[in-house]
Amino acid sequence: MIDRIWHGWTTPANADEYERLLRAEILPSFADADNDGYRGARLLRREAGGDDEEVEFVTILRFDSTESVKAFAGEEYREAHVPPAAREVLERHDDRARHYEVREEREYPADGS
Repeated sequence: MIDRIWHGWTTPANADEYERLLRAEILPSFADADNDGYRGARLLRREAGGDDEEVEFVTILRFDSTESVKAFAGEEYREAHVPPAAREVLERHDDRARHYEVREEREYPADGS
């Protein structure tokens, strides 16, 4: 299993629109694409604060293998895939995605049992 991790930052004023784009258009389009090795996404959001007051987003896309990532993103799979609508509301973003081999994953019940 491979996790593809990418960061983007918006102004606070653009954060809700960017999240809407991700949830309503961008992430669903990945699921609709013809890529059997794509296994889903996780979206993280954080108010970064500081002098620039920005909002950080992290997207984590899950794939069966590096070959599945390449089927999704092409041979230059490390380069970021940022649709034009997202570029309009992002202040900055990673130029490249990072890929990690998932070595272990655990989930625990909420009640602790």
